[in-house]
Amino acid sequence: MESPLFKLCSSISCTKTFLQPISTVNSPKLHSINKRKKLVCSAPSDSNSVCSGGGVFLSIGTHLIPHPNKVEKGGEDAFFISSYKGGVIAVADGVSGWAERDVNPALFSRELMAHASNLVEDEEVQYDPRTLIKKAHAATSSTGSATAIVAMLERNGTMKIANVGDCGLHVVRKGQIVFSTSPQEHYFDCPYQLSSEAVGQTYLDATVTTVEIMEGDTVVMGSDGLFDNVFAREIISVVGSYNNSADAAKALANLAYDHSQNSKFDSPYSQEARARDFDVPWWKKIMGMKLTGMK
Repeated sequence: MESPLFKLCSSISCTKTFLQPISTVNSPKLHSINKRKKLVCSAPSDSNSVCSGGGVFLSIGTHLIPHPNKVEKGGEDAFFISSYKGGVIAVADGVSGWAERDVNPALFSRELMAHASNLVEDEEVQYDPRTLIKKAHAATSSTGSATAIVAMLERNGTMKIANVGDCGLHVVRKGQIVFSTSPQEHYFDCPYQLSSEAVGQTYLDATVTTVEIMEGDTVVMGSDGLFDNVFAREIISVVGSYNNSADAAKALANLAYDHSQNSKFDSPYSQEARARDFDVPWWKKIMGMKLTGMK
């Protein structure tokens, strides 16, 4: 998997509350939809602003760092952003194992996010993230699978989240992480995933949570490429060092990438692997090498 990072800032009403979802995006722009200023893509570095009624403002920064082995195909991740109601953000990470069957893992995640974007205002969705996952998954015809997370912000500050797999979301408040989603997995390195196959998970398997967003909070969202390689303390430090969305997204993307390419860095992924009795061969240990999280 890649190390996707994008960043989003929202101010709710007149409070200047900043919500900063961060995830990397590793492939060429898929397409943009101007209806209510929605953006659907797996995009390179960029900075955008979208607004909706009720005083909600979204400032979006993205930064492109594909996995070195996946540059030609543009990576396997996709996301969408919508200013509908309080704002909607979502990330999908295509499961790279499909490449072994000559299937492009990006196709499923991109189509899933495209459908989610088109359906976000559907009356049957009722502004519910799990229902949005249900309808988007049902509409996706590409072969493959993906982990996914969707967060919907109400104008009163309530954020509703539905997550399938190991994409994640943190809420940073006054230099501390006050809320985190938990990854879902069958076993180590095999996350829950929405799939074209009957054996995959569905919207019914999604973990659904809500969190109250307060003035000054920062929301960090991303795939496992971010959280496998960057510690929570590092995310807090980087987020606190930048006021600009694009700059913070770039800094986090670069940090995740640098850690993933450093075989001696003891990453969150390598620490979790050892805790699960996975590790590098003995001869690599002698050289000080660690497992890395950029898959």
